[in-house]
Amino acid sequence: MTAFLKMHGLGNDFVVFDARRERIVLDAASAKALADRRFGVGCDQVIVIGEGKNGFDAAMRIYNADGGEVESCGNATRCVARLLMEENDRDRVTIDTPGGQLVCLDAGAGTVTVDIGAPHLDWKDIPLAEAMDTNHIAFEIDGRSFDGVGVNVGNPHCVLFVDDAERVPVATLGPKIEHHELFPARINAEFVSVKGRSHLRMRVWERGAGITSACGTGACASAVAAVRRGLTDRKVDVLLDGGALAIEWRESDGHVLMTGPATLAFKGDVDLGAYAA
Repeated sequence: MTAFLKMHGLGNDFVVFDARRERIVLDAASAKALADRRFGVGCDQVIVIGEGKNGFDAAMRIYNADGGEVESCGNATRCVARLLMEENDRDRVTIDTPGGQLVCLDAGAGTVTVDIGAPHLDWKDIPLAEAMDTNHIAFEIDGRSFDGVGVNVGNPHCVLFVDDAERVPVATLGPKIEHHELFPARINAEFVSVKGRSHLRMRVWERGAGITSACGTGACASAVAAVRRGLTDRKVDVLLDGGALAIEWRESDGHVLMTGPATLAFKGDVDLGAYAA
């Protein structure tokens, strides 16, 4: 049996394995089976913590619910950071991810701040299938025109500003955006309403996971997009289905800071061999 932790950030939930202590063998099929909420443990993403190299405290690999390995997950980063801080009795840790090298700080009261780094805004960085101003990404779905903002914060996002995020048919529109031909690496889709200069309401369709209660990198991308459009200040609270994250796009160095909770739900053991392809 292999030990795991079930953790979440605002309801965006993870099965977390620690490969520093024992060998963890996962592939796309086994990750997808583990994530299944009826026949597996159930989660939005499967996380594997690995040994840190080159001065980093740990490395992190991320599998979406569909089994695909992805670059970044903001909520999971906060969860892993909390584990490392408690393990080492420290208030600062560094995590190496496929989407970038991240610095995490204890923000008090069970919250963690992650320095996501500077967003990538060129059309090649998103990436898009053709050259385009990423502050106005134009595409059509079912004869309807859309005007999105492209932001890569370790993973790709298309942010769409809407009058009322509550009324958007995320379950039907989200997958059509994710798989649109303009986005060759697929994309996360955020639907955002501006509630004031310091408040956003966001709902999300995550690439490879579907509707989730929260997306940390999506909140970061939405804040960046709002500033680019002149809709908000650089510090905003982003209200997600599962709760709020505090986001700052810092002017001094262009880095994006995300602050929010990281929660341990329970510990368990699983027979990984039962999930092998």
